[in-house]
Amino acid sequence: MGSSAHRNLIEKVAAVFAQVARPDHFTDYTHCCECAEHDDTLRAHAPDSIPREALGHARWDPMTFATDTGFRYYLPAMIRLALTGSGDDYYIDQFLSQIVRDGPRNSRWCACTPEERSVVAETLYALVETRAAEIENNLDADRLMQAIDIWADSAGDESAL
Repeated sequence: MGSSAHRNLIEKVAAVFAQVARPDHFTDYTHCCECAEHDDTLRAHAPDSIPREALGHARWDPMTFATDTGFRYYLPAMIRLALTGSGDDYYIDQFLSQIVRDGPRNSRWCACTPEERSVVAETLYALVETRAAEIENNLDADRLMQAIDIWADSAGDESAL
């Protein structure tokens, strides 16, 4: 899977998530200054153009504070960054952290439709096919397999809820 295949997958992801309405707020912005700052960051961008820098790093990631709706709205951006970022722009670790948090059947998984879960799973398999060495070098292989267990094995399994 090369860059044109990644572009096609990014377009497919955007189409699948196109029905997710932009929320007025992305976090519980009245909770604290940190939530307000992350909300302001996410409100200032859109999924197709948010830069890698806006999503911070593992210890300062606006997506950690996002509501389930905010997460779904920005999932196409996270997928785009995971598929295209490498080196200093490597984003797979943060992406995996956001989709695996709280284990199987987490609120974010539950908030997604079966079609959305399926395209997330397709993304995870694309990462295995195209970025395995980089994922291994960044010590993210176990987390990727955990994500596949959550998102792919039950992409459409509503009975598991």
